[in-house]
Amino acid sequence: MLYDLNIPWSPTTSPADLARTISFASSLGYTVLALNHTITPPIPSQITNPLPKFPSHSTTATPPPPTGTPSQPSQQQQQNKQPTILHRATVTLSDPSQNYRLPTLALAYDILAVRPTTEKAFQAACLSMAEPSLISLDLTQHFPFHFRPKPLMAAVARGVKFEVCYAQVLASSPSTSSSASGGGIGPPPDARARATFISNFASLVRATKGRGIVVSSEARGALGLRAPNDVVNLLAVWGLGSERGTEALGVNPRGVVVNEGIKRSGFRGVVNVLEVGGRESDVKKNQQQGQGQQQGKKGKKQQGGGAGGGGGGGDKGNAQKRKTPDEGGDGAQPTVSKRQAKKLRLALKEQEKEAS
Repeated sequence: MLYDLNIPWSPTTSPADLARTISFASSLGYTVLALNHTITPPIPSQITNPLPKFPSHSTTATPPPPTGTPSQPSQQQQQNKQPTILHRATVTLSDPSQNYRLPTLALAYDILAVRPTTEKAFQAACLSMAEPSLISLDLTQHFPFHFRPKPLMAAVARGVKFEVCYAQVLASSPSTSSSASGGGIGPPPDARARATFISNFASLVRATKGRGIVVSSEARGALGLRAPNDVVNLLAVWGLGSERGTEALGVNPRGVVVNEGIKRSGFRGVVNVLEVGGRESDVKKNQQQGQGQQQGKKGKKQQGGGAGGGGGGGDKGNAQKRKTPDEGGDGAQPTVSKRQAKKLRLALKEQEKEAS
């Protein structure tokens, strides 16, 4: 499965443009998309999710026409198949000491991400913040700090991923909106912004060793999207290997979605564990072993009862207490301890002295 966790949405986005972007992303092979709503503090106390709702999976229930080959899906099924649509919120983070209401905001969306703009906010997002599972970076901007391996690897160990958006190189600044026709991506960025993006991306790959990177589009139109193979090749040119690039489109974003789902379905890290039924052969084998053990116990009980009846002892049987040598059951002399033997010798010596 391929993921694109950043399809920007704003109140000015037309439904036709959004539907066209989603349809084109689905045709490129992306099966899970996330509509991103960027929120700038202050966050209101009453939080509502304004993102439009789409059906997660909708496939036609009618069978394909008999004229088509059975191995090829019909054109109607391809058109009716829709990707899974998630809702995401991205909070611009500048001062971590402020109250951003992140726990309340996380309950209203499927995915919560932060976009730090200062070194203090970046350190807090990497080391201490528990609500966001994704740190989104605008690599076209010049950061007032460097990407150091220690905080970044600590974030990767915690399960936090770093998002890189390739449309930032293809499109202009984020304030530029799409054209009225719904397909444009705006004029290309200048050479300085492109060089800054490549430099920041190389520093990020060097600090994380290519781990924990999620690649999204952040495309404001259908023309800003790229096919998965093109994205992997583009990342390889920028310094990320093809294997890590494939993980950035599949495994890593899937981990973000799964972790966010566990946070909302579990309670304090407790997850229900369901018993899985075994194979039929294993179940029959265990039943046969249990029946054999029960039959063995019954046979032992019957043997014990027969031995007790033959001895004439009634219910004593094998449970009769064994007599010790001290009790004299077999006529043997009782044993004498060393202390008692020493006392006897001393007593005999005293008697001999008195007699003499």
